[in-house]
Amino acid sequence: MGDGKPAILFLGAGGHGKAMLDLVLAHAGWRAAGVVDAAPKVATLLGVPVLGDESLLAELARSGIGHAHPAVGNNAQRVAAAGRLAAAGFALPALIHPSATIGHGATIGDGAAILARVVIGPDAHIGRLALVNTGAIVEHDCVIEEAAHIAPGAVLTGGVRIGAGAMVGAGAVIRPGVMVGTGAIIGAGAAVLADVPAGATVAGVPARPMHQEHAS
Repeated sequence: MGDGKPAILFLGAGGHGKAMLDLVLAHAGWRAAGVVDAAPKVATLLGVPVLGDESLLAELARSGIGHAHPAVGNNAQRVAAAGRLAAAGFALPALIHPSATIGHGATIGDGAAILARVVIGPDAHIGRLALVNTGAIVEHDCVIEEAAHIAPGAVLTGGVRIGAGAMVGAGAVIRPGVMVGTGAIIGAGAAVLADVPAGATVAGVPARPMHQEHAS
């Protein structure tokens, strides 16, 4: 069945679902089994059938599809979707685009997604359900905690730590050794030179808390 490739189901038929399907269609090791969505609006995604809504999950797991991926860009929603997939009986493998470069000693957690042209440096750790988006660079010894999102083109220099559920915007650059707290948001194009507290939003060059910018 499927030329011996393991089948993988996707939950999410939006833009991020399209990006994840593109990853699997470029990957010789997987076969896209289909897509489900909470409220399907299209019949196919990149030529892969949208099978229906999430009421199908248990049936699809029983049919022999053993793997699934929560193809949801929002961090909290991705964690929730992963929980529903796991409860239905699916394994959640990490997915790595064949054009990505993974350094020696790097580790990648279950359900993580590493998209096209990403560079993961040696001894970096990518946590469960983390998303490292197109062209991002995560240098040596960085730690990306659970369900954080590193947006396209962001650069994390050596030894950076990104807290669970945090968001690093497109094109942002983070100085070596900086710690970004749980749930923090780094604006697109920011230059982060100092630690960012949990839940804070920073932006600009150099990055500053947003409320300070508004007050000035």
